[in-house]
Amino acid sequence: MISAGQLLGFTVTCLIVIAVPGPSVLFVVGRALAHGRRTALASVVGNVVGIQVVAVSVALGVGALVQQSAAVFTVVKLLGAGYLAWLGIQAIRHRHSLGAALDMAVEPRGDRRAASEGFLVGITNPKAYILFAAVLPQFANQAAGHVPVQLLLLSLVSLPIGLICDSAWGLAASGVRSWFARSPQRLALVGGLGGLAMIGLGLTLAFTGHRD
Repeated sequence: MISAGQLLGFTVTCLIVIAVPGPSVLFVVGRALAHGRRTALASVVGNVVGIQVVAVSVALGVGALVQQSAAVFTVVKLLGAGYLAWLGIQAIRHRHSLGAALDMAVEPRGDRRAASEGFLVGITNPKAYILFAAVLPQFANQAAGHVPVQLLLLSLVSLPIGLICDSAWGLAASGVRSWFARSPQRLALVGGLGGLAMIGLGLTLAFTGHRD
């Protein structure tokens, strides 16, 4: 049902779109610096699941609505932007307490909570809607029929690519984290800058990327 050309084409497209830093990557890097490797990887899992929900929604017809309705697209974009800005504000508010996350005697951030936050970032990520609502349908073979099934199968390609790419970013960030742990001031600075970066990203998403 799905040709090798369809699979290869969408795989290359996924790799390019996912590997380029966006909301998911910046979120995972922020989690890695603030809470460490385990929290970052849990965030990656939640984020990938959220993005896959977007892919399934596209296959079931929601993606077509997002693609055709500027209002729906704007609502989704603003929800994602607002959530990232809220996370940034929280990071700035609690920047001086980030040192506790580096103390092995302190209970680490719950994996379920980290995954839930990652899920919300993934499901409201405008980049995911662009990939699956505007790009994915182009790789379906209309003549072969069963288009929703084709889209569902093709969307599975994004799972391993997202896990590998985002995990690589998280592991790289957590490796640098130990240098900041030697100084509470450094860590507070990272928390503040990370928060400002998330707020800036949220504002960027809110005021750019309008659907033509």
